[in-house]
Amino acid sequence: MMHRLFMMSLLCVLSASTLAETAPIRVLATFSILADLAHEVGGDRVVVSSLVGPDQDAHGFDPRASDIRRMSQTDLVIANGLGFDPWIARMVAAARYKGRVLTVSDGITPLMADAHDDHDDEPSGSHAHAAHGAADPHAWLDINHAKHYVGAIAATLGTLDPAGASHYADRATAYNAQLDALDAELRRRFSALPAHRRTVVTPHDAFGYFAHAYDLHFVAPAGLSNEASPSAANLAALIDQLRQLKVPVVFFESFADERLIERIRQATGARRGGLLYADALAKTGPASTYLGLMQHNAETLITGLGAP
Repeated sequence: MMHRLFMMSLLCVLSASTLAETAPIRVLATFSILADLAHEVGGDRVVVSSLVGPDQDAHGFDPRASDIRRMSQTDLVIANGLGFDPWIARMVAAARYKGRVLTVSDGITPLMADAHDDHDDEPSGSHAHAAHGAADPHAWLDINHAKHYVGAIAATLGTLDPAGASHYADRATAYNAQLDALDAELRRRFSALPAHRRTVVTPHDAFGYFAHAYDLHFVAPAGLSNEASPSAANLAALIDQLRQLKVPVVFFESFADERLIERIRQATGARRGGLLYADALAKTGPASTYLGLMQHNAETLITGLGAP
């Protein structure tokens, strides 16, 4: 009888140990794009959620008590850094979180707000709204930086789950191959645009990395955050310059206030372009993954800019 009880206890211990070894890594990303990258790398060895979901703006996120509880039950927190999700530090302190925090932008040299305007023919007022020297946090909009994010996620997951290290590395390699293929395709297509079709007007200054990657000129009346707004003088100067350049189209952004960009459109006589995604995935449709978002944005821009 004692032997039987001992064997049953041993089986229970071994079963619990096996469950612990196979339990997925719990990952909490600060916003939806990072959650998608983590899911692509982790596969079925991770359970991923995000604090700021699709079609939601991370700039003005205000954590709730339930978010603090979620963090306390998480194995890995993934943040962007570069000032995009500064509230994460307060959440870590409030949750007394002792797990791993990965800042995926570590190691990337960021663009600065006063470094975007490196083209002589770009409107001089296009970045007057942004504080000089402020880091642009939207590094994921350069596919090469997204690959850096993927590598950092794979390495960190491999540290937390050594048995799955090769799984994460293999998935990261396969996913980065898809990113390389997309990047090559976008470079080919954007290179076909003539110089006078390379000025893009958007609501806020989110696309600096995309502009540098594909040699475009992005002009935005608002700053690095959707909550920023230009002065009346800067807006008037921007409208005058866009009239002089005869910019034919303006583009809209998901969950950005359309009133400002619509005012510019009416004042300049430009056409309405399509909808772009910068800070969040869409809940449904082509832009509901990072790859889809980049493909959607490129197709929208090329269609709008290439139209006669």
